[in-house]
Amino acid sequence: MNLDDLIIAWFCLLDDLMLTVTEGDRLRQRGPEPTLADSEVITMEVIGTYLGLNQDKALFAYFRQHWTPFFPALAHLHRTTFVRQATNLWAVKERLWCAIRDHLLTYDPLMGIIDSFPLPVCQFARAYRCRRFRGEASYGKDTVIRQTFYGFRLHARICWPGVITRIELVPANIHEGEVALDLTPGTKGLLLGDRNYWLPRLKAILRQAGITLLTPFRTAKHAPPGSWSAVLGRVRYRIDTVFGQLVDRCHAKRVWARDRWHLCNRILRMVLMHTLAVLFNLDLGNPPLQLARLVA
Repeated sequence: MNLDDLIIAWFCLLDDLMLTVTEGDRLRQRGPEPTLADSEVITMEVIGTYLGLNQDKALFAYFRQHWTPFFPALAHLHRTTFVRQATNLWAVKERLWCAIRDHLLTYDPLMGIIDSFPLPVCQFARAYRCRRFRGEASYGKDTVIRQTFYGFRLHARICWPGVITRIELVPANIHEGEVALDLTPGTKGLLLGDRNYWLPRLKAILRQAGITLLTPFRTAKHAPPGSWSAVLGRVRYRIDTVFGQLVDRCHAKRVWARDRWHLCNRILRMVLMHTLAVLFNLDLGNPPLQLARLVA
């Protein structure tokens, strides 16, 4: 499909789901209805995120310049009004994501993978005087580049073939093992993690809940032969593919937000976009994580 078809298809789906997730109730208790419909705003957000427009200013300018025939009210709307309306809809985006995940997508709930990646809120050299997220962000270790950073970690659980089912944003100094229990409530089956999740106590707690946590040994030199299968390693790599899409396509590590309210909205619209893309790829018969194949 082309981009026109994708915008129309995502708008129709989101507009229909809005009635379900809001249960037909009015979102605003007082005042007039906004100039742009809420489904139009969310559609522009997820399409802009798919196109790599991670800044609100760039997203608004792009749609105002190119897509006013689809969204005519946008020509008479100020950018700050659009951004405020979009951010206020963060809870609706979360409900839409859950509705698509639970009722429209087909995935294997017994095959889960957990991991996290860092979200630095500023350069490390400026961290001591950074005013953003003061009292919320903290110092943590980025094991990939082996450096200390200041910010958060985004933890996620995906289910095969690559559907994001749980997310949690925590300060960077919180260990992965402490968040793992929050990503697995009400689930059973097999759970894969990297070396950071090699915690015997965590495995015992999850085993009592019906979850088998498989991880490599913390150090490769102490691992007995055959303790970690190459097949499991390739399966676990699926979450790295998802994180790579969030970072490369959506620029997830560029934290433009100045407070947790705006940051949570940006994360939720990225997750909603990714879930929509997986849903449409499966419907079109494409590999679920090849997002670029949605638009010819």
